[in-house]
Amino acid sequence: MEIERKFLVKKLPEHLETYPCLLIEQAYLCTDPVVRVRRQNDDYYMTYKGRGLMEREEYNLPLNAAAYEHLKAKPDGRTITKKRCCIPLGELTIELDIFSSPEGLVLAEVEFPTREAALSFTPPEWFGEDVTGDSRYHNSNMIGR
Repeated sequence: MEIERKFLVKKLPEHLETYPCLLIEQAYLCTDPVVRVRRQNDDYYMTYKGRGLMEREEYNLPLNAAAYEHLKAKPDGRTITKKRCCIPLGELTIELDIFSSPEGLVLAEVEFPTREAALSFTPPEWFGEDVTGDSRYHNSNMIGR
């Protein structure tokens, strides 16, 4: 079960270059339910995500590079690309996604161990609007933007 909240970003945090970052490319084979393939640096996955906004099922299956490339071609080349910076916040990690496609979008996601932790979370001041409940900000709904 994935429990996460998602926020727009008012401004990028200082010293962003000091945090570890991943280069991510993902393509969607299906959007209801979500089935995607992802390259994350040199790792490859197929992911199933169930319905939901803040809480939903998520399962990952490892792929090799050849399988990823084969499956990536299935959704007519519609992909999302982003740089993800992983910023520690106490026991949590902020995943700051800076999108190349769709260009200009920046989102911060935080995953939580429980629903209660997610609901009691106080975001840092550089976070903007909470868009957890807005399905337009699911990556699967942003393909082709």
